[in-house]
Amino acid sequence: MLCVDMNGMLRGKWVPADQLDKIMRGKVRLPLSTQSLDIWGADNDELTGLSQSIGDPDGECRADERTLVPLPWATASQVLTTLYTLDGSPSFMDSRAILANVVERFRRHGWTPVVAIELEFYLLDGDWRQTLMPKPPEVLCPGGVSKGLQLYELDAMDALSDVMDTIRAYASAQQIPADTLIAEFGPGQFEVNLWHREDALAAADDALYFKRLVAQAAKRHGLASTFMAKPYSEQAGSGMHMHVSVIDGKGHNIFDQDNGAGHLEAAVGGVMQSLLDAQAIFAPHANSYRRFQPDCFAPIECNWGHDHRGAAVRVPECRGAGARLEYRVAGADANPYLVTAVLLGAVLQGLEQRIAPPPAIESIADAQHPSDHLSHDWLLAIERFAGSLAMADIFGVDYRDLYAKIKRHEAQRLLAAVTDIDRLTYLTRL
Repeated sequence: MLCVDMNGMLRGKWVPADQLDKIMRGKVRLPLSTQSLDIWGADNDELTGLSQSIGDPDGECRADERTLVPLPWATASQVLTTLYTLDGSPSFMDSRAILANVVERFRRHGWTPVVAIELEFYLLDGDWRQTLMPKPPEVLCPGGVSKGLQLYELDAMDALSDVMDTIRAYASAQQIPADTLIAEFGPGQFEVNLWHREDALAAADDALYFKRLVAQAAKRHGLASTFMAKPYSEQAGSGMHMHVSVIDGKGHNIFDQDNGAGHLEAAVGGVMQSLLDAQAIFAPHANSYRRFQPDCFAPIECNWGHDHRGAAVRVPECRGAGARLEYRVAGADANPYLVTAVLLGAVLQGLEQRIAPPPAIESIADAQHPSDHLSHDWLLAIERFAGSLAMADIFGVDYRDLYAKIKRHEAQRLLAAVTDIDRLTYLTRL
C-alpha cells in the first residue's frame, strides 16, 4: 500500500495479501503528517504544527483500484492511495488529491486535460551507495573511462539491452504505457516517453510507478538508477517534460488553432505568467537549480516558441488533433502530481482569464533576447511561490504555505552547509 509524500517519495505499509479487501475499503491508516515530511523524513512539528502538537492524527488511506498492479520483481502487488481525514475529506496535503481537484475544475467547463510525460534518468554503476560518487555503468566505460556523450547512440542501448528489456517487461506487467526508450546526452542517461492519457492522474501515476520499476530493473542487473536533476557536474541534467492538450465533451482538441477560439494562445499565456511563481514546484530541491545552466540542455529563460527546444514552453503542433504545448522546465526529481497540478492550473488560469502570451521566439537570436530568467536561487524561488496568489488558487493557501515552510527549512539547512568545494577553493587561499 503506497502513499505519495510532498517530495514524490513513496511511503506506506506492507499488508498481508489476505487483507487486500481492507486496503480497498479504506480501512488502513497512516498519520496525516506523513505527507508533510521533509526530504530527510522529519515531520518538523515545530514548523507545521501538524504532528505531535496535535496528537499526530491518523488519516484513511483510500485505495485507487485502477492502480492495483503486480510487482514483477516480487510475489506481491502494489496500490496507490489518497489520504483522507477521518471526517471523509481529502487531506489538503495529498498530492493526488491536489491534482484531482485541478482536473475537476476542468470538468466544470466540460473539458478534459490530456497529459503525456517524458522522463530522463541515469543508470549508475552499482557501487554508488558505498561511494556516494556516481559513475556510469562499467560497460559504458571502456578502459575505465566514460565514452562521453551518447545522444541517440544505439551502441549505448545495445550495451545495456538486458536492463532495457527488463524495464520494458516490468512496464508491460504493470500496464504502464511506455513508448520509446532512447539514449540521451549524458553517459548512462536515457529517456522514456509515456503515452498520453485522457486522465491526468493516471499519467502522474504512470510516472511515479515508472521511477520505481526502473530502480528495481537496474538493481536486478547489479546497477542503480537516479532521477536526480543533476547527478554529474559536467553532464546534462535530467528533465521531466510534459505535453498537454485539452479536449471538449465531443472529443475535439480545443487547442486546434483552426477552430479560431484562441484557446492555445490563452493556455500558453497562463503557463508563461506562472513560470517564476511555480519554480519551487518544478525545481523543488537544492540540486534542481544546478540544472539551469547555459548550454546544459535545460531552459534558463521564461520564453516560448513553436517547435523550439530551447524554450521553456514549446508548441510542437498548433493545428489538428495533435495541437499541444510542451512544458520543458521541470526536473525529473520533481513530484509528478504537483508539477502536473501546477501546469494544468496555469493552463486553466490562462483559459479562464484569456491571458495573452508574450511574443514567441523563433530563432536562436530571439532566444538570446533579454527576458525574465528562471531563478538560480532556491530561496528566491520559494519566497516567490510563498507570496503567489496564482499558486494559492491552484494548491490552496494552506498547502502553498506548508510547502513554502518545508522547502524554506530545507534550503536554509542545505545552504548553510560548508561543502568540500568550499574548502578546496577557500581554505588555503583566504
